[in-house]
Amino acid sequence: MDMALAKLSLRNYRCFAERQDIELRPITVVLGKNNSGKSALVRAPIILQTGIRNDHSVPLDLEQLGDEAPDFIDLVHRRLELSNFSVELVLTGTQGEEYELQATIQNVPELLTQRVLEWRLRSDDHEADYRWVIGDASGEPEQNFYAPSERSAEPVWLDFRGLLPVELTNHVGTEWFDPARIRSSFDIIRHLGPFRIKPRRTVRLPVREPSQDEFGSLTDEILVYDHVRGKHRLTEKINEYLRGPLPEWEVEVQPHLHGFSVGLKSRRTGLWVPATDSGTGIVQILPFLVRRAQDELKPPERDVLELIEEPELHLHPSAQAMLADLYIRAVNNGSVRFLVETHSETFLLRLRRRVAEGDLDAKRLALYFVDDDGGSSIVRRINVDEFGNVDYWPEGIFDEGFEEVRALAEAQETRLESDAG
Repeated sequence: MDMALAKLSLRNYRCFAERQDIELRPITVVLGKNNSGKSALVRAPIILQTGIRNDHSVPLDLEQLGDEAPDFIDLVHRRLELSNFSVELVLTGTQGEEYELQATIQNVPELLTQRVLEWRLRSDDHEADYRWVIGDASGEPEQNFYAPSERSAEPVWLDFRGLLPVELTNHVGTEWFDPARIRSSFDIIRHLGPFRIKPRRTVRLPVREPSQDEFGSLTDEILVYDHVRGKHRLTEKINEYLRGPLPEWEVEVQPHLHGFSVGLKSRRTGLWVPATDSGTGIVQILPFLVRRAQDELKPPERDVLELIEEPELHLHPSAQAMLADLYIRAVNNGSVRFLVETHSETFLLRLRRRVAEGDLDAKRLALYFVDDDGGSSIVRRINVDEFGNVDYWPEGIFDEGFEEVRALAEAQETRLESDAG
């Protein structure tokens, strides 16, 4: 049974001082100006995943994120060493069941680690609520004693693994709480960052089918494996996607030296150009197309939340609109949901147009705007109705074109009046 991350709340997290609530729909889009906190918000599920899929006593196993992982204080608002931040996750199951997990994670500098300070779990009619007793009678902070919310109850020992205790020892009938089930059924979270790596001129045939990373660095190897082992099914699907924005070209893998090379072939002349020598736009879009084709050919067996930063980077507006259609196609046909950070007006207009045309249910789309609120950031919900209309639009977002046209008209009118005079 899968448990999808349906809602996410954060407080005192990075640039967000106050509590911010995000509902994750099949397509959730985050807007905002540069350095407003969009990326911090979009990447939050990756951070929190290290607290769910975790067999260590530390609440967030940030080492899972690799060499460039943040330190804990990088996640706390204003990076205060003695501070904490709070999260709330709402997980929904395929049978309608729901878990609401709330946790406050406290930095403990003297231990060079963190502890779960407050913890609450609700499911249907069940609830468990605890607060860390900082030290026992000897005052030692190493102890894991937690006081239940009932004032008359004695503190109990809770052995946390990440954000989940191994068991709730003082609860009768705790079959409702199964941490192993929550961990194993939690969303698969994938991430494609804003900087995708250019394909290499030559790659060897991989022994095993590669899995994509956040930089799209294995795109060429995935395509080579498909060329040799996959009967070109992946490449054919990608070329189907490309017929709209690139009608004259198609992706093709060719033998090259002691390996293979990914390139573009002209449908009209047969000319083949290595991807290394092609435009930046095709290099940036290929990782997205590969993932969409993989999911369409072999739908994921588990719920997937895919985090995407600036998919429109280096793309012509027609290709940006095509990406929006691909995401709609994906959520209508499969179990992949998307959390997208974008600056693309074209991408958003295509989504709203498809809502108005009835191809995308407005209830499956959520828009959010991240704004600066005098020293910290806030998240504002933008509601979309069944006709694609929005109930709110932030000032200064996507109105540059209108302002430029108005300034151009005023300058023309001034010049004409001057010449007439």
